[in-house]
Amino acid sequence: MSSPPFVSVLVAAVGDDVDLPAVLPPLPAEVEVVLVVDGRAPAGLLAEARALRPGLVTVTQTRRGPGNALACGLRAARGDVVVLLAADGSSDPATIPRLVGALTAGADLARASRFLTGGGSEDLALVREIGDDLLNLVANLAFRTRASDFSSGYVAFWRDLAPVLDLPDVAVPAPFDGHLLPGDGPEVTALVASRFAASGARVVEVPTVERRRRHGGRRLTARARALRVVGAERRRVLRRRRGDRTLHRALVARPPRLVQDLINAT
Repeated sequence: MSSPPFVSVLVAAVGDDVDLPAVLPPLPAEVEVVLVVDGRAPAGLLAEARALRPGLVTVTQTRRGPGNALACGLRAARGDVVVLLAADGSSDPATIPRLVGALTAGADLARASRFLTGGGSEDLALVREIGDDLLNLVANLAFRTRASDFSSGYVAFWRDLAPVLDLPDVAVPAPFDGHLLPGDGPEVTALVASRFAASGARVVEVPTVERRRRHGGRRLTARARALRVVGAERRRVLRRRRGDRTLHRALVARPPRLVQDLINAT
């Protein structure tokens, strides 16, 4: 790409740890558009956000959960590159130029890593670090990757690759029982990492320093959810591969006049 890519930043204002005043003012010049998905944010927060960032685009999510917020935001996003920025103020905006630079250098997805040289965290307890190490080990074995920070949700990717995520359709109504659809919940961070890894996309990591959050607390159950997602996505990959082999054997075994019928049936 000869000219700089058009960069949209997507912030999902979901949960009780939203801190938009810490997120919006320091965004670098590379950012063209900021989209904030309103996940029932506290009253007055979006008005404050618009005052901090003229031209802010707000999106109302169709169901509950950060996964649905991401899907709604991606549907409204424009331009070349989408950067997912945490609404709690923990993502250092100074990392955005490095993420975009990794994409323009050939990556499909760029991930901000706390564990590369030059990275770090102001809010990393020992138990979280152990959980991250375990997740990295399991995910790298599952997808044959070399991720240093698989649990990081601070990523940038080319917008036209969003279909890789295969998130639930935003038009589908919420379940009557009040439960979230699979992919609508907080497991979406692991889902994004897993589906890009499973797709064979080129993933590049850049160092970042995670900032301390001023509101909310870290949820240790997130790593357990992420491990379940990795396991499910690994099984999904294996099922797809078995299906491909089954189709190949069927094509070889069937008479030539039936080959086209079989292809059409799949």
